[in-house]
Amino acid sequence: MGQTKVSPNNELGANSQIINQLAASLITLDLQGYITGWNQGAEQLFGYSADDVLGQHILLLYADESPDDSEFLNAVLIQGHAQMEVLRRKKNGDVFWAKIHLTLVRDEQNRPIRMIGYLTDITEQLEFEEKNRLYSHIFEQASDAIVITNLNFHCVACNAAYHHITERNLEQSIAQLPSFFQALQRESAKLTELQQQLKLHHHWEGDLWDERASGVRYPIHLAINGVKNKRGELTHYFAIFSDLSEQHQAQAQIHRLAYFDPLTNLPNRTMLFALLEQALSEARRNNHHGALLCFNIARFKALNDSFGHSGADQVLIEVAQRIRTSLRDEDVVSRFGADEFYIALFDIRHRDDAAMVAQRVLEKINHPFTLGHEELLLNAHIGISVYPDDGRDAEKLVNQAAVALHRGKQAQQDMLFYSPEMNQRSMARLKLSSELHHALERNELQLFYQAQFDCHTKQIVGAEALIRWQHPVRGVVSPAEFIPFAEETGLILPIGEWVLLQAAKQLSEWDEAEFYLPRLSINLSARQFKNNLPEQLCHLLSHLQLHPSRIELELTESILMQNDEATIGLLTRLKAAGFSLALDDFGTGYSNLSYLQRFPLDYLKIDQSFIRGLPSDHGSAGLVHAICAIARSLNLRLIAEGVENAAQLTFLQQIDCDQMQGYLLSKPLPSGEFAKLLARKAEI
Repeated sequence: MGQTKVSPNNELGANSQIINQLAASLITLDLQGYITGWNQGAEQLFGYSADDVLGQHILLLYADESPDDSEFLNAVLIQGHAQMEVLRRKKNGDVFWAKIHLTLVRDEQNRPIRMIGYLTDITEQLEFEEKNRLYSHIFEQASDAIVITNLNFHCVACNAAYHHITERNLEQSIAQLPSFFQALQRESAKLTELQQQLKLHHHWEGDLWDERASGVRYPIHLAINGVKNKRGELTHYFAIFSDLSEQHQAQAQIHRLAYFDPLTNLPNRTMLFALLEQALSEARRNNHHGALLCFNIARFKALNDSFGHSGADQVLIEVAQRIRTSLRDEDVVSRFGADEFYIALFDIRHRDDAAMVAQRVLEKINHPFTLGHEELLLNAHIGISVYPDDGRDAEKLVNQAAVALHRGKQAQQDMLFYSPEMNQRSMARLKLSSELHHALERNELQLFYQAQFDCHTKQIVGAEALIRWQHPVRGVVSPAEFIPFAEETGLILPIGEWVLLQAAKQLSEWDEAEFYLPRLSINLSARQFKNNLPEQLCHLLSHLQLHPSRIELELTESILMQNDEATIGLLTRLKAAGFSLALDDFGTGYSNLSYLQRFPLDYLKIDQSFIRGLPSDHGSAGLVHAICAIARSLNLRLIAEGVENAAQLTFLQQIDCDQMQGYLLSKPLPSGEFAKLLARKAEI
């Protein structure tokens, strides 16, 4: 473009004072690009006065000359108008982005005479748009899930990570409660905390378990913040959370490597010591006993040499499983290394009960192992230390158990206590337990019968069948001594079946001899309380032509404490078949009045420990009064055990107790002598 001299007068000022004072930046140019008009808005934008720029070429304002600028001017001349985003420079040298609108002005003969330009500084706008693009990119590309909700916590926007992590598509997300909020609704305490924190501080942060669309639960760390508008009004919530599954798995793996044996998955030495210290602390507070068993396979090195490490490892894995199945859920078995295991019994009723557990473990290990096509028979040794006799800290108990194991190997004994005295007692108990296995086949068990009387008429109304063991050497062994063995070893099942059969047969024989007994009470173990019990009993009684109403089943509180639908159903079936049901030793265990309402009981038996102090012991008298009141309110009949003198009987008569049994009226008798008692039917 050639330069043409123009008038220095400001065309805007000459034509319109109003235009000159507009805040908007207006510039007029001649057709060659020289500035002919400059208003105050342009002066404020560029920093040049009208005197500085009038007559100057528009290139004065360019940050750099670009071919686009020339094309832009040509476009205006051809099309009559155009707009463009351009870089411009201020008088002080600052460069900024401007949006320019150029319009071609024509005269009355439609000839172009000038151009009018309107400029806007769009630097902030472009920066804002760039930020928005950046934020949008971050929002979409973020690896953490991001959700924006309204004030009712319904989702208005969420990113790709949210869909990926929660497995929810757009339709399942927008306008719905986010997955984490649904999870919070299942944790009422945490939801209340979140609502309070958002109300007070507009922020909450914490860990919780979310649920994917597939139903899989997974851990997340969630942060929620309130979002306000320019007026400071809360309008939305912004939530961001991360999936902690991998982190939890890594932590679990680190924990497993630190505290568990990688081969058997059993607790390792470190974990056992931690558990032992905790258990010993509780035992000291509660005056409990505990035991530690050190287990070792005999000639394990020879096995390793013969079958290699992989074969030996297979054996160790199965050994660990067999030990575990020999224990209670609360017991712990730990592998220290190689073939050395430790078994922690944290709470045992009797110190030598540890020997019973050791015996079970050894019996399991004595069963053949199969390795490939080979059958192996293993022997093992167990050393036992007992808390608090042999030590009061974990390290000492571990050392003492190891010493006992070493001594047992030297003495060629499978099991040995650290304490010689305890060994003697435990061996005696184990011997008795072994002999109990043969008591049934040797006909050493027999039933005695103790009559139950009406408290007021003193007439015989029933009897309780009581088991006795006639030991060939020790004489009569108390049930209190051998029944725990039977429960522990499972022998209570064949013994219980024998008692049911013998008692029912005896009742039938008395009927044939015309010695009528209205009701015979038989004790049931919790192990006998199986689903087929009603059918088993009815079949037995049908064979002997006895009606179930003649049999009273005495139940322990351990049966009723299960308090589940299966127990209720089984008791209901027994009651429907005609059996009467009694709760034995009421008040001595964990008596719960709620199960008395749920279960179809007929009798409560007052334990003899309460009767013994009557009538002078006010505590016992008060308890018996209370039991009587409970029974009356629930329409249950009362049987008092252990009545030994007339004063006790008088007290029971005064509180209207229904029945009693005890040495005052009759001690337990063999079947022959009891038949004579039935024959006499005499008042005592």
